[in-house]
Amino acid sequence: MPRVTTADELLAMYAAGERNFQESNLIGVDLVRSTLQDADLKGANLSFGKLSGVNLQGADLRGADLSSANLMGASLYGANLWEANLIGADLSFADLRETNLHGAYLWEAKLTRAQLQGSDLSGAKMGGAVLTGADLRGATLPDGTVRPWADPVVDKAE
Repeated sequence: MPRVTTADELLAMYAAGERNFQESNLIGVDLVRSTLQDADLKGANLSFGKLSGVNLQGADLRGADLSSANLMGASLYGANLWEANLIGADLSFADLRETNLHGAYLWEAKLTRAQLQGSDLSGAKMGGAVLTGADLRGATLPDGTVRPWADPVVDKAE
């Protein structure tokens, strides 16, 4: 399994068909608007990364460190972020539908207007997280309850 340390190296290998980047050290990497769909980044360190608009649909980010990363507008649809470190990450406007966030560390994370429909947040640690305008319909909440799939008009803050 190749461990990469630069954006250029990662993107070149991804373009060549490689998908396994487990345990890679990519602190502060700039991958703005890149496509890494279905990449295996288990245990990778992407802390402080510039990842706004990145396509990580279906990616495996179990146990990855994304602390203080900018993931504004990122597509993480169906990604696996089981026990990922997202402390202080900015996930505003991110697509997190059907995402596994079980046991994820989301302290102080910004999830403003994030799409979390159908996501699994069970056991997530969310102290101080900002969820203003987030869509949690059908999501499993940290306490294990499931948010109803209410009519969007009725489900808005009153």
